[in-house]
Formats: sequence, C-alpha cells, structure tokens
Amino acid sequence: MQPHPTLFSQITSSLRGWEFSRLTEKFPNPKPPRGLTEYDHFLAMCFGQLTYRESLRDIVGCLNSKPKLLYHLGFRGRLTRTNLAYANKHRDWRLFQAVAQRLMQRAADLYRDQKIDVDFPQVAFALDSSMISLALNLHPWGYFPRTKQAALKLHLMLSLQGNLPAWAVLTEANVADLCMLDKIPVHSGAHYVMDRGYMDFVRLYRLHKEGGFFVVRCKEPVSFTVLERREVNSSGGLKCDQTVRLKSNWSEKSFPEPLRKIRFYEPENKVMLVLLSNNFSLPAEILCLLYKNRWRIELFFKWIKQHLRLRAFYGRSENAVRCQVWCAICAYLLVAILKKQLGIGRSLNEILQICSVNIFEQASAVDILAAQINGQALIGDQTKFQKSFDFNEI
Repeated sequence: MQPHPTLFSQITSSLRGWEFSRLTEKFPNPKPPRGLTEYDHFLAMCFGQLTYRESLRDIVGCLNSKPKLLYHLGFRGRLTRTNLAYANKHRDWRLFQAVAQRLMQRAADLYRDQKIDVDFPQVAFALDSSMISLALNLHPWGYFPRTKQAALKLHLMLSLQGNLPAWAVLTEANVADLCMLDKIPVHSGAHYVMDRGYMDFVRLYRLHKEGGFFVVRCKEPVSFTVLERREVNSSGGLKCDQTVRLKSNWSEKSFPEPLRKIRFYEPENKVMLVLLSNNFSLPAEILCLLYKNRWRIELFFKWIKQHLRLRAFYGRSENAVRCQVWCAICAYLLVAILKKQLGIGRSLNEILQICSVNIFEQASAVDILAAQINGQALIGDQTKFQKSFDFNEI
C-alpha cells in the first residue's frame, strides 16, 4: 500500500513542479551546487521557516534524521550544510521572488470571493513598507546612514481580501516609499490605501489615469481651493467632506483633476486626520473605514517578523538574506493556500505551530490540522497577545 504524503509535501503541493521548472529556466545558475537542485534548496528553506530552525546545521540535521522520508518530503538531491550555504550565497534570489509572485497569484484566485465587508469595495489594497533589521557586524553591506544600522526594506501591497500579499519588492533601506507608486500593478477600479509617505501628486495622477482609486493621508500644509461642500454626520467623527482643487501652480499641474478631501477625528489616538481621494461615489464613512483597515498591513509585518525566521539569518551575504526573506513569504503563502483549500477554521499561527511538530506525519492534512482544540490552545499572555491581532483570525 502506498504511504500517505507527508504533511510537508501536502503544504508544498500547491506549487506545481512544472511551474517551478519554468521559473528556474529564467534564472540559470552558472555554477550550481553539486547534488542540490533549485527545488531542493527551496524546500529546505521553507522547511526551516515552517519548523523554526535556527541555522542551516539545524535544518540539515533535522531532515537527515529521517532519511527514509526525504523522498516523500520532495527531496531528490544530497542535502548538506555546505551545499545549502553555497546555494544561499550564489543562487539567484530572484528565483524565489518569482516563486513568491506565482504563489501570490494563486492565493489571490482562491481568496477572490472573500468579502472584506458588506459596504466595502470588492478589491482593495494597503500599501506600506517595513524595515528588516540586520546585524551591522555580520551584514555591513546593508549599512543605513540614517539609523547607523544595517537593514533592508520590504515594500508590500497587502490585499484586504484575506490579508494576503499581492505584490512585494525588497530594496535597500534608503529607497523612498513613494518610488513604489511607479512599480505597483494598477488594477482598474481597485482601491489603494496609503499613508502620507506616498503622497506624491505626480505619481498619484498616474494611478488615477490608469483607473485606480486611492485613499491617502494628506501631508500638512497643502493649499486647496474648495469647490463643493457636502453635509456630514459629525457624530461619527467626520468634520468635513469637500471637493477641492490644488491651489499652487505646481500642484495644479501635477494633479489637474478635482480631489475629495475628508477630515475626521480619530478618538482612539486623539488625532485629526485629513484624507485625499479620487473616489466621489463612496460615502465618506466607507473611505474612512478603508483607511482604518490600512492598519492590517502593519499587523502583517508584525506577524511575519514574530512567527517566521526574519530576525536571524542563515547567511551573511546579501543574496542569502534575500533568499531567506522571499522563502519566508513563500512559506506564509503556502500555508494560507492550504488553509483556504481545505477550509480549515484555525488561525495561521495555530496551523504553523501544529505543522512545526507534525511536519513528518504521513496523514491527511485535514486530520492533522482540523481537529477540535481540546482545552486551551495557548497559555497565559500569549493568548491575550494573539487575540489582540484581528489579523490572526484569517
């Protein structure tokens, strides 16, 4: 009787072999590690993310402790610490970026029907960036003069349908956020929610011409000419809802169309916010709620830094660090895809915790992951901490 696939192979099965082979053809390695294929390298890095391994030696030791299961896990080559270290240093990190983009497309197709909210637009994205801190003595190539530390910057566009990455770029720490408005994919009719670091009227006008809607926090001070005022319900925190036009000559040339200006008071942080948008059809309350949901991308960055291997790295070279970051995103997407395909009601954190101790199990993923929680799943402060993240409920 044929043995059941391992839990690890069921997680990675959403990435088909022929897809990975086509991606490897785009990024050939002039001198590949002997006995370690691109797919073996990818599996080993994902294994380290899913099982919280702290070093390459831990990954190799854990895998080689089950030599009879390596074939069922998907490995075909010779797995050694030297091979992995060489692959991390020399294999093109853009391969794993391409794999992550392919998984983003698959996850988007699966979560397409998931509603954000009844009144919200069907397609909405939150755009932001986060610093990935590095040890300066180990990664001097990532030196960032402003903080006098080493870092990389992860620019990410999060789909509010399922809290899934829809687009990502890893750059040097000194790359400005607003430059990403030139690179993000623009979908006609989609809403892009951004903080004030992305307020650049030239780039926002490009997004507007391509059919996208934006909601961005306004930098102060900006001069406007008020064209129309609409009545608002002040009990909900709204102070004004206006149609405005940029006043200065340079600003008017940068964005010649009218804009919608919404001012509302945010009681939790006791701050007055001014939002600009090119959408005149949605109620002002919905646009404010859209901006409030931008906080999900902040929770996403906190979540992956806490639950995936993004604080300590397996290699010191820039290529090794980039490989690990992209494999972490791939591991997150693989688990999210499995969760949606099987209809598992557990949170992603619970699934990761279960996978870390059952990764070699040869049983159905539904039987392993969908069992009822007996008693308290988590203990003490950890439970309270996770419940504070509504992001963790996807």
